[in-house]
Amino acid sequence: MTTGTAVQSEDFSTLTDGTPVRRWTLERGGTRVRVLTYGAVVQSVVVPGRDSARAEVALGLPDVTAYETYTGPYFGAVVGRYANRIGGGSFVLDGRTHRVTANEGRNTLHGGGRGFDKRVWDAEEVPDGVRLSLVAEDGEEGFPGRLAVSVTYTLDEDGALRIAYRATTDAPTVVNLTNHTYWNLAGADSGSALGHELRLAAGRITAVDGESIPTGELVPVEGTRFDFREPRPVGPGYDVNYVLEETGGEPAAELYDAASGRLMSVRTTEPGIQLYTADHLGDGPFVPCAGIALETQHFPDSPNRPEFPGTVLRPGEDFASTTVYGFSTR
Repeated sequence: MTTGTAVQSEDFSTLTDGTPVRRWTLERGGTRVRVLTYGAVVQSVVVPGRDSARAEVALGLPDVTAYETYTGPYFGAVVGRYANRIGGGSFVLDGRTHRVTANEGRNTLHGGGRGFDKRVWDAEEVPDGVRLSLVAEDGEEGFPGRLAVSVTYTLDEDGALRIAYRATTDAPTVVNLTNHTYWNLAGADSGSALGHELRLAAGRITAVDGESIPTGELVPVEGTRFDFREPRPVGPGYDVNYVLEETGGEPAAELYDAASGRLMSVRTTEPGIQLYTADHLGDGPFVPCAGIALETQHFPDSPNRPEFPGTVLRPGEDFASTTVYGFSTR
């Protein structure tokens, strides 16, 4: 007889303005996940290795003050309303130009100056996990439409972490949501994650200009350092969106640490994955490249690229996206 996920919640900390933050703990099948109501942050993921010893494999911070201080890395947070970049901090929707907060030079990154990663979400227990929700008002960070968002974290029977995103709007808008966890399967305190083996079911990437904004060209990875169609070690210097291919039910990505034997698979309904090696880390508690982010998403700057998969959400429609991070050993 199988049992479901054990779910607990507790007072965790308070923001500098006094707003309380709670922490939810999910445990099942050898996996333990901790989620904060601040930023819908995945603070902790503990899984066993080849020798059955459990280790922390997600880069997390000890308290809310640390998350408020180290805002740039987006440790474990849900980012939105539009994950990744919007070129020039603007887009045209139904003939109207919308100017959104530019927080990376002249461009918008991960929702602007106060994205979903800096909000305290409401939370409620659901079967096998927790659902977090918030409302982004019309005009927030310049985005149109009142957007109701939920992110549900659950653990499957085998201990896989399932993340289900939902959103509705009262006016046409754009939506792109992802989770920004950095993974180090050797252990979050083990130093650099470079050398992990990665396989990605992607034969093309979205080419970008000097500001990391897509040019519109989809470039084949064959013969380049971007080719992970067969597993190989990850080096530094990656911050690129991969165009996922049909996998026939196989994972879109697999990340493997040979020393511990830990293998993480990624299955997603999204058309892309951003591979980010976190070379910028080092000013805070982690060394550069201490974790590897595999952010499932729609493509960067899609609101300005009609040839990319669409990110427009209209009244009466439901945005739905699911990503599953599975854990095993070999």
